[in-house]
Amino acid sequence: MELAPGLYILELFHGPTLAFKDFGARFMARVFAYLRAGATQDPRELTVLVATSGDTGSAVAQGFHGVPGTRVVLLYPSGKVSRIQEQQLTTLGDNITALEVRGTFDDCPRMVKAAFRDPELQARLALTSANSINIARLIPQTFYYAYAYAQLHDKATPPVFAVPSGNFGNLTAGVLAQRMGMPCAGFVAATNANDVVPVYLASGRFTARPSQQTHSSAMDVGDPSNFARLLALYGGDRARMARDIRGYSASDEDTLGAMRELYDRYGYVADPHTAVGYRGLQRSLNDLGDTNQQQGIVLATAHPAKFAETCHEALGIEIEVAAWRRRHWTQCLGERGMTWDIGAHLAMRSSDIGRRRHILRPAGVAAQAGARPKLIEGCAQTCPLALQRLADQIHRVVQR
Repeated sequence: MELAPGLYILELFHGPTLAFKDFGARFMARVFAYLRAGATQDPRELTVLVATSGDTGSAVAQGFHGVPGTRVVLLYPSGKVSRIQEQQLTTLGDNITALEVRGTFDDCPRMVKAAFRDPELQARLALTSANSINIARLIPQTFYYAYAYAQLHDKATPPVFAVPSGNFGNLTAGVLAQRMGMPCAGFVAATNANDVVPVYLASGRFTARPSQQTHSSAMDVGDPSNFARLLALYGGDRARMARDIRGYSASDEDTLGAMRELYDRYGYVADPHTAVGYRGLQRSLNDLGDTNQQQGIVLATAHPAKFAETCHEALGIEIEVAAWRRRHWTQCLGERGMTWDIGAHLAMRSSDIGRRRHILRPAGVAAQAGARPKLIEGCAQTCPLALQRLADQIHRVVQR
């Protein structure tokens, strides 16, 4: 979508969970199903562990829902995902199980990695991950960079891609596309207050830290898993990486301001993550000099309906989620001769969220009647019970 000459939005949220991660998750689910169908040496059901700050888990859940021979276990931080994200995570059931963890998002992948290092768990279960640490998530995400370039009228001027970044898988996919020959003038690593990578690009110092909660919650990552992959792609050379990638961060106030600017100037309603990308692109083009000689593409990673409360705060407008989904998917599926009650799980009441959610809590601590169960601390390093409870919960899930 062209907002102005040389300024484009690449909308990646037209999937079942309204987020760009539908691309990678659905590709991965089908690949896994195909490979498992031909597997003869390991007949065990495949257990997919997923740490999520919101969008990854819901995309993986939708992608793997009903896929034979697979079971998905989602870990998400308590109170740090939006209402709609939690509905998407916890209401599918069947082969999808959601585990709520007290802590930050960074605790969730820490627990997943600890599970992969547990020899007893590995012996009992066929484990894999659907996070972006799995290259099968990144391969399909390289495609839309090339597709975006192919749609440009001016192909003589390579574009700058502004990528809202949290775990940095999407940006890593862009670098892979560039290495495969896609014309590109560089990337903008646009983060919120969790700015460990922009700080590294500017100073050469990488210091992981606890994540901060922001309006762009899917990017609340203080220790991005794909940073090591980016370092490897650049041979550990920060200067070389900084020539391709410029890092910028935006506060919540700045994010809301970018949302208002997009709406007032272009009539475009952006979610907070896309707004962070837009703000980063603005700053990058200004730093590069003559903005009239540049083309910029902002990756729109989530539909604003997923963050309706923030959109209302910034713009004073209401976004009807179910209505938008019905219009969009009725049109898309109707073109293929298909029908689907796509609004069902999003229309569920808030009280329904917990019906298919499981709580990680210490052994021997029972949930009180009529009260929310006490959640276990998510850091497996400081609370070994967390890992044990994760292992026990996974085992119970796969035995059902």
